[in-house]
Amino acid sequence: MKNTTTILIITFVFFTIFKLQSAHEFKVGGDEGWVIPTSNDTDHYDEWATRNRFSINDTLRFEYKKDSVLVVTKEEHEKCKSTHPLFFADNGDTTFELNRSGFFYFISGSSGHCERGLKMIIKVLEAENVAAQTANQTSSKSEAASILKVDSDTLSQTLMIVGIIAMFTVFFM
Repeated sequence: MKNTTTILIITFVFFTIFKLQSAHEFKVGGDEGWVIPTSNDTDHYDEWATRNRFSINDTLRFEYKKDSVLVVTKEEHEKCKSTHPLFFADNGDTTFELNRSGFFYFISGSSGHCERGLKMIIKVLEAENVAAQTANQTSSKSEAASILKVDSDTLSQTLMIVGIIAMFTVFFM
């Protein structure tokens, strides 16, 4: 009975830790947020997106002032116009969940901002491609940090779970 309980607890903890580490939040544009790029950096957001690996259930956080975020079709992205966006927000602090694999097209809804480079394409990898993409990256410190994406909250939660396991082990073994 004790061995079965221990195995169940370890299994539960494993899947809990896996779930905690499987979804990540990305702040779009880094410290700058969702703002009009400088005149000679119109590919800024696409370049930012290519430096990251996105998986299903990851979230994007858009921070901006007096602007908006639209998810649009590929054609609307190319034209920088949308009359019926798939998603629209203008609250200044928008979170968007990447709920499927494939491409997502983002543009600013403010007049002229998209044409000046406030747009982005995100590619969400299929689950089996995430491991292959991660394995192909080099091991420099900045890339390792973006691959692992372990923040202080995740680390704290993991340590708390390990502590709970240790308590159960002491009391029930």
